[in-house]
Amino acid sequence: MEHQLTVVGIGPGSPDYILPEALRLIEAASFLVGGSRALKTYAKPHQQVYKVDADIGGLLNTVRRELRVRDVVVMVSGDPGYFSLLETFRHEFPLANLRVIPGISSFQLAFARIGTPWQQATLLSAHGRSPDRAQLEYGKGRVLSFLTDGKNHPARIAVWLTEQGWPANTRVWLCRNLSYEDETILPTTLEQARQVLGFDSCVMVVME
Repeated sequence: MEHQLTVVGIGPGSPDYILPEALRLIEAASFLVGGSRALKTYAKPHQQVYKVDADIGGLLNTVRRELRVRDVVVMVSGDPGYFSLLETFRHEFPLANLRVIPGISSFQLAFARIGTPWQQATLLSAHGRSPDRAQLEYGKGRVLSFLTDGKNHPARIAVWLTEQGWPANTRVWLCRNLSYEDETILPTTLEQARQVLGFDSCVMVVME
């Protein structure tokens, strides 16, 4: 394979939070891959595009075919290094032809919004998976942050943490639609978070 596969992190969503190098590569691409929202935001009329869906096999076959004749740029949300298609591509294509452009993760933006360092935080994804319960154990001074979804939403995670001994008054921030005009940051407590609705896909920060 002579052509290059570039995986580009587009950050939390808004074009205001994408790196200039990522934007340059996206705009220069002749074959652009991404989710429907990313393509709507960044694709140009002259570009050929492929929308990512649940058919990962179809995606890999398409990328493999296109790489025979041209470079391919794949957009992923957040940073490619955290639960993205990058892991799959690393096992399917030669690393010598793989380039990765980082992006601002939603974790970074969430902690920035609440004005808190995050070097001590345990970062967990509950998006399409359930974290190991050992990772949820209470400890004085612990900081957890979750990517949530419609099944493993903040209310459910709050129950998990309560079962692991976290105090009811533990501070919680629910960060929804980060970087967009309708961005919402809801400060609350672990006890109150058990009743919160409407924050299914968000970043949840929990701080003892």
